[in-house]
Amino acid sequence: QVQLVESGGGLQQAGGSLRLSCAASEGTFSGYNSGWFRQAPGKEREFVALITWRSSTVYADSVEGRFTISRDNAKNTMYLQMDNLQPEDTAVYYCTTDARTYYTGTYAPRYWGPGTQVTVSS
Repeated sequence: QVQLVESGGGLQQAGGSLRLSCAASEGTFSGYNSGWFRQAPGKEREFVALITWRSSTVYADSVEGRFTISRDNAKNTMYLQMDNLQPEDTAVYYCTTDARTYYTGTYAPRYWGPGTQVTVSS
């Protein structure tokens, strides 16, 4: 059973930066598709970013150019660097993985972390 735990959330002013981290219970991020989702109050959960098993990246239009997804296989950790944060980025951010070693163009997470809160003030 894969376990994911996020950290690094908090309160930041608009224009600032935060880096989220996600630690996995085993060799999860090495060779699997993994990504971040978020859910703002009163809204549906939405896709943020993906890093495929071959290290290609995909971003939601709303964060393209501001957020960067990466992973460190040696540390079994995935990151989300968030720059130029805006109030609309306020949400609970979830770390995910589908534990698959192939990517068909569709990402359907199988495992989720409990989430970490990010709040951006104007």
